[in-house]
Amino acid sequence: MDCIFCKIIKGEIPAYKLYEDDKVFAFLDITQGTKGHTLIVPKKHVKNVYDMSEEDAQAVFSRVPKLAKALKKAFNPIGLNIINNNDKPLQSVFHFHVHLIPRYENDGMTLTTVNRQDDYEKSDYLNVQDAIVKALNE
Repeated sequence: MDCIFCKIIKGEIPAYKLYEDDKVFAFLDITQGTKGHTLIVPKKHVKNVYDMSEEDAQAVFSRVPKLAKALKKAFNPIGLNIINNNDKPLQSVFHFHVHLIPRYENDGMTLTTVNRQDDYEKSDYLNVQDAIVKALNE
């Protein structure tokens, strides 16, 4: 397998390791979007959230508060973004990972969403709700 994160976990590629246990590995993102930008990955290779088991998700996400608190204590950011991207073109490394991005005054980071509330009527919300609930129950 030619996965850069698997190679990092195995110690074949150097990384700035922050945390490791039997299920999870956390290290500094080499891009350092902001100081302390951290990646949390399962040690088991999982491509993305669609391929994840509940057990794998629990392992990764249960470590998020511990690492987030360490970032807060170390750098006292004004906030923190927790981000996960899945599939092209959003996901750059196809090994599931969660970004913890500490936020600082004037850090230059921009993360935005689009408000489409005016495009939706009650029937639209109900159609979306029904589609998701149906998918959950299949």
